[in-house]
Amino acid sequence: MHPRPPLLAAAAVSLLLSCSDAATGPEPTTSVDLGPNCSIDTDLVFDGGVGVDGIPALTNPPVTGIFDQQTGFLWESDRVISFELDGQAIAVPHRILWWHEIVNLTLGPYRVAVTYCPLTGSSIVFDRSEVAGDEFGVSGLLFQNNLIMYDRTDGDRSLWPQMLRQAGCGPKQGQPLPLIASSEVTWERWRALNQDGLVVVRPDGGLSTQYDRYPYGDYESLGNTNLFYPQTVTDTRRPVKERVLGVLDDANGGKAYPFGELRGDGSPVTVVNDVVGGKPVLVVWDNDGEAAFALNPVVDGQTLTFEFTGGDIVDAGTGSRWRVDGVAFEGPMEGTRLEPVEGAYIAFWFAWIAFQPTTELWEAN
Repeated sequence: MHPRPPLLAAAAVSLLLSCSDAATGPEPTTSVDLGPNCSIDTDLVFDGGVGVDGIPALTNPPVTGIFDQQTGFLWESDRVISFELDGQAIAVPHRILWWHEIVNLTLGPYRVAVTYCPLTGSSIVFDRSEVAGDEFGVSGLLFQNNLIMYDRTDGDRSLWPQMLRQAGCGPKQGQPLPLIASSEVTWERWRALNQDGLVVVRPDGGLSTQYDRYPYGDYESLGNTNLFYPQTVTDTRRPVKERVLGVLDDANGGKAYPFGELRGDGSPVTVVNDVVGGKPVLVVWDNDGEAAFALNPVVDGQTLTFEFTGGDIVDAGTGSRWRVDGVAFEGPMEGTRLEPVEGAYIAFWFAWIAFQPTTELWEAN
């Protein structure tokens, strides 16, 4: 496929602002001719109207510590995507990704792409080293309402639907893109958990005011059922725009943990000892951080079982006490850290069920 010439970034801003007062977004133009080498249903690919790079992905924007004054544009309630590289916690705010959707980062030997699609509420961190470190850009196309990335350092420009997690069209069609374990949490809570953390800040040094506003109006509201483009799956068991923690199991569809079910009666913490795809999974809901963490509860070959009791998360085997992000801070396991589940990410329910139509849906007892 030969992408259209890039439009000015201002065109993307114009489209985003126009979406803020439109209940259903732009009218679908038509499905797009993507050529013969596609594994996806091209009838579900639509032109978002901004053109290639009309929404400008970032490459190596400023990264700073949590106490730097450059972080002042962030609100306490802002959601950030969190991941770790060699024990270093890094956050990329939704407030940046609303306007750029992809942040390509090179941190030491690591090349990652932090991605967020505002239309599907999906946040995924990818390991770019598996595609020779190619940088990703925003194609301007959507598949099942989901961001289609393209590898802009590849002359042939394969297309990668974010939630497909592999190339859907082009010479790299079918090549998987590995995930790096990530989570979403409020900025206030993330800072409390990561005093030595690093955060991506505004690339313009704080000159622009665009990052001070969400450009899609009430699109993310739980009661907003409108989608921009057609979907193959409609499932009303949960609200369309409810966030779910999805744990992948490609053989059987994985499992979705709805935020509303995890929140329950408003308990500070909800602990779920579960199994997905034959593997034990610990899901922890942190009400203060509006966050759901998927963790591997196996330590030295032993599967730990957890409960929330006495105001703390405690494992039944040793009685150690744990933070919501899987770090033991007291007891025999002190200093132990549970590994996050790589194949887990946050998305809106309508999007998760579209890409994982045979998913299980977790419900509280």
